Amino acid sequence: MRTEQFNQIIENMLEHCTNTLINKAKEYATEDRLHNFKIAATLQGITPIQALAGMMSKHTVSINDMCRGGEYPLGMWDEKIGDSINYLLLLRALVEEKNG
Repeated sequence: MRTEQFNQIIENMLEHCTNTLINKAKEYATEDRLHNFKIAATLQGITPIQALAGMMSKHTVSINDMCRGGEYPLGMWDEKIGDSINYLLLLRALVEEKNG
């Protein structure tokens, strides 16, 4: 794959991830963008980081299943890969908040 094509794929995925995070902010309308992980953590008696890891595992399993075989439309790959990237970005925010 040529550099130009690779760079375009990266730019498109990052734009997809940004748009998803912005749209989810509207859906989960709260001042605290990490609210769901904190509440899930409280309900389960774990940390917000552990709650995120549990939620992210669903996406990891889905990608793993796709990688094991089958034909999937590019849009499905974008959705699943984007979800994983976004969970890692949210994890980064939780780590930042924890470590101040």
